[in-house]
Amino acid sequence: MSNDRKVLVIGLDCATPQLVFDQWKDKLPNLGKLIDGGSYGELESTIPPITVPAWMSMVTSKDPGTLGFYGFRNRKNYSYDEMFFATSTVVKEKTAWDILSEQGKKSIVVGVPPAYPPKPLNGNLLSCFLTPGPESDYTYPKELKSEIVTNCGGYIFDVMNFRTEDKEKLLRDIDELAENRFGVTKYLMQNKDWDFCMFVEMGVDRIHHGFWKYFDKQHVLYEPGSKYESAVEDFYIKIDQMIGDLLSIAGDDTVVLVVSDHGAKRMDGGLCFNEWLMREGFLTLKQKPEGRMQVKHDNIDWSKTKAWGSGGYYGRLFMNVQGREPHGIIPKEDYEKVRSELVEKLEALTDMHGKVMGTRAYRPEEIYSTVNNIAPDLIVLFGDLFWRSVGTVGFGTIHTLENDTGPDDANHAQHGIFIKYDPRGEGTKGELEGLHLMDVAPTILSLFGIEPPKDMKGKIIQ
Repeated sequence: MSNDRKVLVIGLDCATPQLVFDQWKDKLPNLGKLIDGGSYGELESTIPPITVPAWMSMVTSKDPGTLGFYGFRNRKNYSYDEMFFATSTVVKEKTAWDILSEQGKKSIVVGVPPAYPPKPLNGNLLSCFLTPGPESDYTYPKELKSEIVTNCGGYIFDVMNFRTEDKEKLLRDIDELAENRFGVTKYLMQNKDWDFCMFVEMGVDRIHHGFWKYFDKQHVLYEPGSKYESAVEDFYIKIDQMIGDLLSIAGDDTVVLVVSDHGAKRMDGGLCFNEWLMREGFLTLKQKPEGRMQVKHDNIDWSKTKAWGSGGYYGRLFMNVQGREPHGIIPKEDYEKVRSELVEKLEALTDMHGKVMGTRAYRPEEIYSTVNNIAPDLIVLFGDLFWRSVGTVGFGTIHTLENDTGPDDANHAQHGIFIKYDPRGEGTKGELEGLHLMDVAPTILSLFGIEPPKDMKGKIIQ
């Protein structure tokens, strides 16, 4: 490709292959045009398939082990409670736009997590949903903030409470977020010099979590005939229309990529991780919980505890090892034996009907090329990601249909979407297989005629 052309990357957090490529494709004319005129396929995400670190893995072509963070919250050391947050300051690897900046290319980057605090580049950058609030410096250069406030009415970082029963407000907030994110991106594309533009829209993720049960008849909480039955479909149609506006601005000679960091699927329930560890004899509390409560580290009897877990879209399991944790009890020589026992028991877990769930427990050193900082001892995807990890105890059962962090209809799926459209017709056409999220950064660089660094782990998608 000629290196004087532009590249636009449209990031739709959580956009799902089954909905974009199959179920609603005929109602999405702009995405349909890109699919039919270019190449597309399922895009395998990181393990775990979550926003942080998946987007950064995509734009650096490095796995979470190399990046050194495995979620938003990560162990700072081997104490029981010190954590660090995966902000932009912990990203040590070069992003695609860092490399483009070195080559003199100008970039627009909007909302690609983790992007707070904003870091310098040759161009303009707005931070992501991790930004504390509008009082923060969320732009690079710094003076861009006042320009965005003046011309776009400000910048919305996220839907502040998407796990809510107030569905009317949630719909309004998701719409407002999308209109703002697309509006800011349009403004920058029209008013700034750029060779490369990438932005991430979070509303797709938020509407999945808030409204999946209303359209998916297989959902355990499906509500037939609800007035929200078409909410997710309608939002996809709205996003498609906004994409059409961006394509008009981008012009007829811009290569377009549409990507997501992971997909989505119905949530069948929650597996009470710490409740299960207690039942299996791996975790002992000093005092039995009165009602439902988060596990507090000062209420854990470390002299009788081998492992504890955390909640979220995936489970993180930590082991209490002698000489590593302050009150470790697992002898170092027994570490692998105990970990293997945990893997075996986790992968044998059944649902409330006695059917094996399909849980997978991964050893970090087996799935990452290197393991930096402190990874969980096991990364657990419950029930093939149809189940989330519930860290709270006091449910009285290991299975629950309730989420301990508020109502949530969907979990993350291992595959997102990839679409590549070249208006000149260059490159492969049709459906592609074997695509990985880490392929995106080297593909972007190749579109500018830049040889990807040899330490990038992905391949170029032709």
